[in-house]
Amino acid sequence: MQEIRRFKPSTVSRQFSVAAGFYRTCVLDGLLQHSLAEHVRRPAVPAESPTLGFTHLQFEALLTTARESPNPCDFALVAMLGLLGLRIFEATSADIADLGEEHGHRVLRVCGKGSKVVQVPLPPAVGRAIDRAAGLRDRGPILLNTRGARMDRHAATRRLRRLAQATGLRTKVHPHMLRHTYVICTASDVVRDMGSAA
Repeated sequence: MQEIRRFKPSTVSRQFSVAAGFYRTCVLDGLLQHSLAEHVRRPAVPAESPTLGFTHLQFEALLTTARESPNPCDFALVAMLGLLGLRIFEATSADIADLGEEHGHRVLRVCGKGSKVVQVPLPPAVGRAIDRAAGLRDRGPILLNTRGARMDRHAATRRLRRLAQATGLRTKVHPHMLRHTYVICTASDVVRDMGSAA
């Protein structure tokens, strides 16, 4: 996987853990005397993620480009990933019906890893971006691709790369960079800037 398919150590380790678990189950069920994966060394995976986020200025530039895009889903996508810290599958699976209100605050119901459902408070600027993407629709996905169907992670990655290119960012952009940006940047400062610019 590393030498031929050029997978990263984290990918190899994660995929091999499936095979190791399978052989361990076979041993427990008495189908094998010992695990064939027992002595296979897995690549070392650093405890900290090597993924870097955008700088504050890069993220603001990306937000501006997305806001000025003729496709309203671009701005909603960048806002949901970078200002709410959603994972890409959480953002693309969000529906208009998931929007609601809780204790006087506008929220988005998000189904995360392990089918864990949480209510994410929406800053006003993110709420406006989502409303703009939804338009007059009252049901269906928040984020649409160029064909009017639900945006998937591949379409989202392509949209982000086009936006980054239009912004002038030279780094190879992928959705998880915006989640890292959410952690690194002070999201409230960016939201305040967006509110004054909107």
